Amino acid sequence: MLAAATARGVTLLTGPRKLAGLVGEADAALLLSGQQADGDPLASLGPVLGLARLARGEIDRESFSRQYGHRGAHEVELSIPRPAEDPAWIDNQLAALHGTAHDADAMLASQAAARTAAWGRLARQDPRKAAAARKIIARWTRIARDREAVRSEVVRAVWVMRTWVLRAGELTGHGDDLFFLDAPEILALLRGDTASLERVSARRASYDRYQALPPYPALIRGHFDPARWAADPSRRSDYYDERAVPAASGDTITGFPGAAGVVEGTARVLRAPEDAARLGDGEILVTTVTNIGWTPIFPRAAAVVTDVGAPVSHAAIVARELGIPAVVGCGNATMRIHDGDQIRVDGGRGTVEVLARAGDLTGRAARPASLRAARSGPQPGAARQTSDDPVARAGDAGPRTDRPGHERHHRGACYCWPGRSVMNRPVASEHSRSPWCSVPATCHLRPSTLSTATRTVSGSPTGVTLR
Repeated sequence: MLAAATARGVTLLTGPRKLAGLVGEADAALLLSGQQADGDPLASLGPVLGLARLARGEIDRESFSRQYGHRGAHEVELSIPRPAEDPAWIDNQLAALHGTAHDADAMLASQAAARTAAWGRLARQDPRKAAAARKIIARWTRIARDREAVRSEVVRAVWVMRTWVLRAGELTGHGDDLFFLDAPEILALLRGDTASLERVSARRASYDRYQALPPYPALIRGHFDPARWAADPSRRSDYYDERAVPAASGDTITGFPGAAGVVEGTARVLRAPEDAARLGDGEILVTTVTNIGWTPIFPRAAAVVTDVGAPVSHAAIVARELGIPAVVGCGNATMRIHDGDQIRVDGGRGTVEVLARAGDLTGRAARPASLRAARSGPQPGAARQTSDDPVARAGDAGPRTDRPGHERHHRGACYCWPGRSVMNRPVASEHSRSPWCSVPATCHLRPSTLSTATRTVSGSPTGVTLR
């Protein structure tokens, strides 16, 4: 069983690379989209498509909550209500749908048309290559869908655990204090042993202290001082190495190609999905990492840039499905890109270029991102660049083959630790990591995981060493 799981994990990571080597980055991103089976969308797209159906009156709130209400930005955190428990969440999402000119269903249809055209062109040019591409995609699609489906059902189980803790809090009269206890401590409390309650105050204080810090890096090597790291203006969000030499700064940021296409527009740096109202229609979303809680925001974004991620991360998968250019795993994009900067995102090359700083009138004049989008297919409300545009000419000539030879940080690295649970080891702080996803589901310290995580930590709250 372990060997089979390992083989599937390897396929999940290597499939996109093999396909890109066969047909090019742009076509690979396009052909990997459309991962539906019997009309059912990919699990990551479920909430945004469900909201669209709810807005059209095709389903009611109860149906939406039953099918998608367990998914959210903090879905593995026991102390935070699920969307189904918060009527205001649905109201806010529906209101946001009316504020965008881009409809998720229309974007998927546009992407499907571009994908059909790409398959036809590939079959005419090289039937053998087309057949080989179909084999790679068929195997990869099955594994990708299974991974997402399993993740969704695991999250349902987390909701069951939350319900149990809430009920235990009611029975004992200690309410949300129980989110700072582990399962054995809660069971002991239900039997009348109140000794664990003495530790709640210190744990809550630690939680508040760590919660004020930015999300921790996904990978930490050496001694790590959270407060010192948070104060570093050149910090990276993907990894930390105590002995690393600070990288030279510049106007070009590199990452992994997540979804092909070229877009220029206004960057909007968001720290959490709760800040979604700040993202204007057609602006470029820049954030640390995304999960399914961010999905309803994607149709409004002209492109997506993340610090943490890989070609099979949430941001890359959803961006490909919707035809939105994406560059993932940039490391420190949120530190080098400022809110309101004019940037150029090349999802095929995996680069982000700062064209002009916010308020810099000497830089290039900004135009709406949708007017300069060169995505993998036609997009609603987006005009293709004209033939006198070098970007458009490159796109018309077919997939790019002149990818830069710069070094990519962690190329081919997998941030996923298969077989490890997010609740399997007592520690004093937490890097919540999902075994079903290639990037952390969330790196925020949460109360229910103060005593459970995937790493052993020693030291004080302001200086820890991961072993």
